[in-house]
Amino acid sequence: MKIAICDDDKQLRKDLRHLIEVQLDLMAFTYEIEEYESGNSLLEHIDKKEPDILFLDIEMPGMGGMDTAKALRKLGKKMLIIFITAYPDYVFQGYEVHAFHYILKPYDKRKLKEVLESAVKELASQEEQFYTIQQKSGTLRISLREISYFKSDKRSVYAVQKSGEQISFYEKLDAVEAGLPVFFQRIHNRYLVNMNCISKLKSASCICSGEELPVSRTYKQPLAAAFARTMLN
Repeated sequence: MKIAICDDDKQLRKDLRHLIEVQLDLMAFTYEIEEYESGNSLLEHIDKKEPDILFLDIEMPGMGGMDTAKALRKLGKKMLIIFITAYPDYVFQGYEVHAFHYILKPYDKRKLKEVLESAVKELASQEEQFYTIQQKSGTLRISLREISYFKSDKRSVYAVQKSGEQISFYEKLDAVEAGLPVFFQRIHNRYLVNMNCISKLKSASCICSGEELPVSRTYKQPLAAAFARTMLN
């Protein structure tokens, strides 16, 4: 497990690191912890050392924690972000960047233990899952994390990946939907989306991996509810 702490205060980084190490040692986890003194420093190294869990201070000189989180999400980084702050006023702003949790300063050992246990459970639930496609040339397995959405066109279904690549196969979209985990949501008779790739909802469409897709009236309310749940998680 890879963990990062980003805080401009060296002593607070040291204190938080110690508390995390104590908890993870008790939980018998193998882990690595990296420290960063600024959002800019974190972003410079993120491609080489992307953490699973990021403890991110909100109030830092230069690029603050909220702007850093927005930049990370824009880069497609999916780590669990746990904001650390002395002020509870930022909680609702965190929905925009899908913050996993908040920890208030000064640190409470019991709260940190609670949050870490929740984060570990969440990481376990995010273990790689695959969708299997049967083609004439053979069987293909695609990581569900890499699929932005499925779309149907006449007798074919297309699995559209984040890279833009489309893989076609013969199947009904209803059958595809039945075999997928709950983070895939129907938005239209012809579209089935990965909720983790949705960044914005509009009146009759949504933005999925930067692409605008139609949302039919039938699925508008269930999509809004699913989007809210995704933000809270």
